[in-house]
Amino acid sequence: MKRKMIAVILTCLMVFSASSCGKKPDNPSAEEKDTPKNKTSDTTDSTLTVWTWDPNFNIYAIKKAAELYAADGHEGFHVEITEIESQDIETKLTTIANAGELDALPDIFLIQDASFQKLAQNYPDIFTDLTDSGIDFSQFSAAKTSYSVVNGKNMGIPFDSGTAVNCVRTDYLEQAGFTVEDFTDITWSDYMEKAKIVKEKTGQSMLTAKSATPDIIMMMLQSCGASLFNDDGSPNLEQNDVLKECMSIYIQMVKDKTLEEMPGWDQYIASINNGTVASAMNGCWIIASVAAKEDQKGNWAVTNLPRLDNAPNATNYSSNGGSTWAVTSQCKDKELAQDFFKSTFAGSPELYDDILSKGALSTWLPAGDSTLYEQPVDFFGKDAIYKKIVDYSSKIPSSVTSPYYYDARDAMCTALSNVIQKGASLEEELKTAQETAEFNISK
Repeated sequence: MKRKMIAVILTCLMVFSASSCGKKPDNPSAEEKDTPKNKTSDTTDSTLTVWTWDPNFNIYAIKKAAELYAADGHEGFHVEITEIESQDIETKLTTIANAGELDALPDIFLIQDASFQKLAQNYPDIFTDLTDSGIDFSQFSAAKTSYSVVNGKNMGIPFDSGTAVNCVRTDYLEQAGFTVEDFTDITWSDYMEKAKIVKEKTGQSMLTAKSATPDIIMMMLQSCGASLFNDDGSPNLEQNDVLKECMSIYIQMVKDKTLEEMPGWDQYIASINNGTVASAMNGCWIIASVAAKEDQKGNWAVTNLPRLDNAPNATNYSSNGGSTWAVTSQCKDKELAQDFFKSTFAGSPELYDDILSKGALSTWLPAGDSTLYEQPVDFFGKDAIYKKIVDYSSKIPSSVTSPYYYDARDAMCTALSNVIQKGASLEEELKTAQETAEFNISK
């Protein structure tokens, strides 16, 4: 695969990686200590403290980066990781900044792309300017890098992509008389009918989702270039016909019991791993969690998403997720942190070859030269899934985003919950959501 072609494709990949929700564990206090003696104190000068989430993806990636950096002439280097839900990281950062207690910051943290601009603009004192760090930002996708550029300065190190995939249990589909091809390039109406048959034949729900986190709805919107915002940046919920179609599909699938909502992240992952659902639909980072059960090797396949039936410009391609690393203003050794990132996330093909197995498609363009993208993956029926995902990424429509993304999304999420849990009117709830988003943005 030619480098120039990869660069173009991966640039497309990153344009759409700003999505609603990251992978979120439900135990913000849990800590992963990457030290030989598993100590929680007495960090050395070669230790960097990190806030991030998801053991199978982000935590794995930065641990691997630290391992490679230590082996490359930096003996004794390690990272001390505190596992914190992505939304809780944002809350902690905001609280620390407002209280003026910057000494409570870690050395490094990971943040969702959709939140980076707002945090960096509102709380610049949290961040270290990395423009002159020696990191070559031109080697990252320009669209991805733009999320962490504030007033012309590079405030973060781009990380992962969020191209959406539909991971399906081929053994369950077979029990219901289907193949993965029956769930490829289809509409949502077709998907919903087939999901009923899967439920009837296997007893399992087709789809799972974390409640109060409408990732699936946001992927539906993205798949046709729709948004929660108008072109002028104002919220677009009440009169948004595409949003209504997406929410109606989700609500009906919950009623049909073909979509099972889970109360938390751990339960969501468990539903995928313990065989109680027939598919997992999310950003490609979900592959790490799907493939965590070795005994299910060969029973999973990767395909694209259903497309909306009525929305203009509907496609079978979308994205969800994407995040960026930041070095804090209080990092005890900024030169060490900057060299660590320069040597790993901004300079190590070996790192990206390794974490590709976790679904981490690189935003560092030189990593795209790797032949691993074309190799078959045993867990997914020997399919070259990474080549497939790169192809998906080139077909994702663009959409309007905003620093107030979460204000609109949270208002929509409340509306969704009220309809499902209380039987409220979708029209009335979206009207309230519109008013709520407008009020919060105006504050």
